[in-house]
Amino acid sequence: MTESTRSRLFTYGAIGAMLVGAAFLYGNVVAKLVHDWGHDDNYSHGFLIVPIALYFVWERRHRLLNVEPQPNNLGVIVILGSVATLIAGILGAELFLSRISMIGVLVGTVLFVWGNRHLTILALPIAFLLLMIPIPAIVFNQIAFPLQLWASRFGEVALGFAGVPVLREGNVMTLANISLEVAEACSGIRSLVSLLTLGIVYGYFADQRTGTRTVIALMTIPIAIVTNGLRVAGTGIAAHFYGAAAATGFFHEFSGWLVFVVAFALLFVFVRLLLLVRPPRQSRLEVVHAA
Repeated sequence: MTESTRSRLFTYGAIGAMLVGAAFLYGNVVAKLVHDWGHDDNYSHGFLIVPIALYFVWERRHRLLNVEPQPNNLGVIVILGSVATLIAGILGAELFLSRISMIGVLVGTVLFVWGNRHLTILALPIAFLLLMIPIPAIVFNQIAFPLQLWASRFGEVALGFAGVPVLREGNVMTLANISLEVAEACSGIRSLVSLLTLGIVYGYFADQRTGTRTVIALMTIPIAIVTNGLRVAGTGIAAHFYGAAAATGFFHEFSGWLVFVVAFALLFVFVRLLLLVRPPRQSRLEVVHAA
């Protein structure tokens, strides 16, 4: 049996063992994760993360094939540490630990089977998978509540400029004919997470430079915050002139989609301006079009 054949059999055996082990250890964890994607609007984008990550891997297939595997036993330690994290998450009823351990097992497996260079090539696809995992509730609340206060302050100022009398107490704005509460669902964190994901993907295709991609991804944060503030202000103005119905039901839901479209349009304009200032060597969009 040749060295290449033994290496191939080792790789297939390791992958098979990983899949069987993952199915046994993470079956319930994955099922609950998918359930949350389907029932929590803040993470409905999770369904898109794995296919996009797999595309990133497929795009790197030639680089992976051209690198000689150099298995690193340190991967076993990473896998064992991740399994220990899974056990701690199960015993402590902490979903985040259980879910994040999946990424650790994946990192450890790549390191053990193929080595450091393969892990470096796959760093982006693996890191991208983090976006599919809901953040812990304690962290979520620490982010959502300040966003609620900021959106209500923004709405108060905008309503004042529009000549609409308003009294704000915390995240509650009282108008002449209605009181509007900037609830957690209106904090903008949903559009923030979704726009950040979209910004990472858009930046990946728009430019090959890490710095430019990072700027594009970071720019999604102020864009999402400002556009959500505009949504709150627009809801208040509509409620003042057209009644409470303008702040609830279909109009409220539609405004969420409309604001997201506006946010993406602003991101698109920002990227175009950024690439005018710092022209790319060749974007992936051009590469795909040329092919």
